[in-house]
Amino acid sequence: MKTIHGIVLACFAVLATAGWTAPAQSFGLSGAGVRLGTTDAEDADASLSGGGHLEFEEAGSRVHIMPSVLFWSNSGLTDVNPNFDLYYHFAPAGRVSPYVGAGAAVHMYSADGPGDPGTDLGLNLFGGAVFPMGSSRLFAELRYSATDLSQTSLFGGLTFPISH
Repeated sequence: MKTIHGIVLACFAVLATAGWTAPAQSFGLSGAGVRLGTTDAEDADASLSGGGHLEFEEAGSRVHIMPSVLFWSNSGLTDVNPNFDLYYHFAPAGRVSPYVGAGAAVHMYSADGPGDPGTDLGLNLFGGAVFPMGSSRLFAELRYSATDLSQTSLFGGLTFPISH
């Protein structure tokens, strides 16, 4: 598990360094959205999960920064996890496009369920596809979170535009 913590800290360091060296207005808020799906956590049954996200992008870039908060609860075990993710979409904006991404999370588990309550760092790996619908975008995503309680999630969602 120490390896995962090291990877998560390295991801944060790289992202922080990129933010300090970039011009102040390189990434702007471009969207906000919601997601709903299912999460299958290790040693727990699958459960309904959901959350919200913001999306930041640089004009003309295919790289997006996406902070989010996700939530699931099952049999007394609850996980609220803020995430800081980066993703890359392969096709130009406005077209159907596959994407891949990675990031870091802080998982905050409840004390009511099985397993260890408390806080755990995690590494996110995910991929999916974006489907433009007018100015909004639908997406479907498969996400894996490597933590002490590893999780696989399948989400569908919608991102609404915010001009920057």
